[in-house]
Amino acid sequence: MSLPGGVRIREIAPRLTFQDHAVPTDVKIELVRRLIDAGVRGFELSSFVRPDLVPGLADAAEVFARVPRVPGLSLGCCVGNARGLARAADAGADTAHFLLSADEEFARANIGRSTADSLRELERMAAYAADKGILLGTYVIFAWGGPTGPARTGEDLQPLARRLLDIGVEHWILADSSGYAAPPQIRELVSAALTHVPPGNLTVQIHDGRGMGLAALLPLLELGVRAIDTSLAGSGGHPAMPGAQGGGLCTEDAVQMLELCGVDTGIDLSRLIETANWLTGEIGVPGKGFVRHTGRVPSTARPGDPLAFTW
Repeated sequence: MSLPGGVRIREIAPRLTFQDHAVPTDVKIELVRRLIDAGVRGFELSSFVRPDLVPGLADAAEVFARVPRVPGLSLGCCVGNARGLARAADAGADTAHFLLSADEEFARANIGRSTADSLRELERMAAYAADKGILLGTYVIFAWGGPTGPARTGEDLQPLARRLLDIGVEHWILADSSGYAAPPQIRELVSAALTHVPPGNLTVQIHDGRGMGLAALLPLLELGVRAIDTSLAGSGGHPAMPGAQGGGLCTEDAVQMLELCGVDTGIDLSRLIETANWLTGEIGVPGKGFVRHTGRVPSTARPGDPLAFTW
């Protein structure tokens, strides 16, 4: 198995967590500051969407204005229409990704328009983004299947992929929003996407709702994907799916596994764990993941109480 020397982890907790758990802006800034100190350099900070629909992200412009800048930092966001893209550009976002659903039922019920209408909106936005110098990409949420199923395959992606290339949008985030994909499904759909765009244009976002998130990492690395979205403490949720176990793949678990595979992330795992513990205390939910609770895999033997068994 051939693995790369390094990958870029993009932390999506500032958007994914706070769209479901409203907190003061100061908490968001402190989270990003701590993550920067831990070595994280890629973020999805927020969404520029209607505040009445997602009140937890109504402070998106302020968050962008207050985040400390350091070399190598890349700040991204989600947008739902041309107005959101204009706000993102004014706020200084480096990248903006359009919220496009591969699931027609979800698109109509929760985005408020069909996938075809969303593609027409994206086409209008592409020229504006080029003029403003902001990189416009697109999400393909529910790429592996919607909340009510069925699961999707690489063949299902092909018409949408061709339409995106016609529009001129060539940076994609494939999101397993329902947590349907085991390694064979990851490999099939990502391989299909890579027939249209190079690996450097593709990010994959895994949601660990069914416990298969870490298993998805290895086929991604083998296929050449070098950008992965994760969420601190496995936190997050979707306003349209209350109660769903839809958090992102746990950042600290992913970083530990990548380290053990010899893949560098540039992130300090100890600081990451400290920040994950802090975050779960701030939002008042336990979060997910293992390494925070069990401890990282020790690199050397450590003294402790002798093992004893009672028969």
